[in-house]
Amino acid sequence: MRTLAAVRVVAAMVLGVAMVGQVRAAEIPEFTNWPKDMSPQEVGKRVSEHFVPQEHQYTATIHYSEICTWYGAMTFAQLTKDTDLRDRLIKKFEPLQVGGTEAARIPVRHHVDDSIFGVAPLEFAIQTGDAKWLALGKSWADRQWENPQPDGLSAETRYWIDDMYMLTILQLEAYRATKDRKYLDRAAVEMVSYLDKLQQPNGLFYHAPDVKYFWGRGDGWVAAGMTEMLRSLPNDHPQRARIMKSYQLMMSSLLKYQNKDGSWRQLIDREDSWPESSSTGMFAFALISGVKNGWLPAQGNAAAARRAWLSLAGFVDQNADVTQVCEGTGKLDSLSYYYERKRRTGDFHGQAPVLWAASALLR
Repeated sequence: MRTLAAVRVVAAMVLGVAMVGQVRAAEIPEFTNWPKDMSPQEVGKRVSEHFVPQEHQYTATIHYSEICTWYGAMTFAQLTKDTDLRDRLIKKFEPLQVGGTEAARIPVRHHVDDSIFGVAPLEFAIQTGDAKWLALGKSWADRQWENPQPDGLSAETRYWIDDMYMLTILQLEAYRATKDRKYLDRAAVEMVSYLDKLQQPNGLFYHAPDVKYFWGRGDGWVAAGMTEMLRSLPNDHPQRARIMKSYQLMMSSLLKYQNKDGSWRQLIDREDSWPESSSTGMFAFALISGVKNGWLPAQGNAAAARRAWLSLAGFVDQNADVTQVCEGTGKLDSLSYYYERKRRTGDFHGQAPVLWAASALLR
């Protein structure tokens, strides 16, 4: 079975297209035979259904972590062919339009945390073909590059590692919805700029150039962002090799820091730091995707990905809330600041990666 996977990877390279065709889970023994109630179908369904009636969290306008959860629930609905779930997720968003009952919650800042709002309508457009959603989502992607910097990067560039998911996913979704290469190129050039500035020799990433700590979820955003990029970048794209190199280096490093139970810590390289669920989910998503796409050898990585998923599923409580989620975190050059971050339950920061990882296993 592994030989078949290798043939698929080689064929994709010969054709010069993105390696988006994945190995079926049945071909990877580690991705089958889940313990009771811990399969991606069961966990993803519980978390998705819990999200539909949930109230908005955090800010007066829609928070980026909620959009990330929307995206994860939508991909899960698509992969499980659950059109009823898909339609209820879209209906939940309907009031968040100009003239809608929740229009006051539409973000307004030109900022990565706000611009990611466009990801949800773009995913709706991808799955339904509805021109209304395409126009809305595309307007957010275009707005993000209205006044680019002299180097061509978005004016929203700030060199926080969070951006390597939040900024690039909007442009990627615009590319997936329109097939217009400019969106893909924007995301790729942006990501390479961040890689060059923030990745350390050990493969991990500082939170920012002036904050030299390996914060779990921050590095998780990077892992998830690179994974999403590699899912869409053609093999002949000029930035693909650079992004793949950083991705593989990071995945190799993460294996060294994975806890025996499959989780990762709030501060990745600090053994006295607590196990944290959102980073574990993001790293699980990246590892699962790497094994299934042939970016990583199955030996060693498949077992690590399985442990990560089982650990992640264990963070989901009886109410389908995700536990042990680091609270929202800005950057601060203070080690104690990261040690003292609170643990939350039912936080969208934690729910989104569960759905991404479940989707990766089902692709």
